[in-house]
Amino acid sequence: MSPAPALLVIAHGSRDPRHAATVHALTRRTRELRPGMRVETAFLDFNTPSVGQALSALYLSGVREVVALPLLLTRAFHAKSDIPAALAESTARLPGLSVRVADVLGPSPLLLSALERRLTEAGLTPADRATTAVVLASAGSTDPEAIAVIAEIAREWRHTGWCAVRPAFASAVLPRTEDAVRALRAEGFARVAVAPYVIAPGRLPDRIAAGAEAAGADVLAGVLGAAPELARLLLRRYDAALTPLDSALPAPSPALTA
Repeated sequence: MSPAPALLVIAHGSRDPRHAATVHALTRRTRELRPGMRVETAFLDFNTPSVGQALSALYLSGVREVVALPLLLTRAFHAKSDIPAALAESTARLPGLSVRVADVLGPSPLLLSALERRLTEAGLTPADRATTAVVLASAGSTDPEAIAVIAEIAREWRHTGWCAVRPAFASAVLPRTEDAVRALRAEGFARVAVAPYVIAPGRLPDRIAAGAEAAGADVLAGVLGAAPELARLLLRRYDAALTPLDSALPAPSPALTA
């Protein structure tokens, strides 16, 4: 029986050492959920190994089938451009290497479950739901599709019982976290919680936290991190990538962006 394709989790990377540590904790948890499957990590910037280095190491160890999974919450520039380019470069120089590209993580009910987990850990209870407004604070993007997805997630999450859910962004577009918190206060909501919709610590998550503190948010949840829901979601995306027969990429191809 041939081994299952390796899973290569591709994270953004950061100068903040907490970022890589969190990503590695998530990949470890994913590996534990599926013993025997090879799970490796690569980074687009700041950290090593790069995508090319990770694929070369897999190739030299005999791996010929890989599922590349963008550790991203929306399909923005990194998912549409950077990752496809890095994968195309590697498949061009590594003969016989087949790479299937998994979808980004969001949106997913598992991500909402992880957000709920972090809010509970921050001190909220189910009884608080009907009297708490939530700011869904994401990193931000110049991609209109990504911004629309965040807004839609906020609308859907509101239907689970929170008295209000508003999106906010740490960069690129408005409102900022502090603006969203203050707007909710002005509307009369007595308790406001901030839920960072980011995977790992770094500059933008710190900006979210600073905004929450500056505006006097009552609750600040932790980043999604190595939540068990995220580990399960990685495996769900991996399995889905192996289903379509036309997703294998033996050579550079426009299909990388699909």
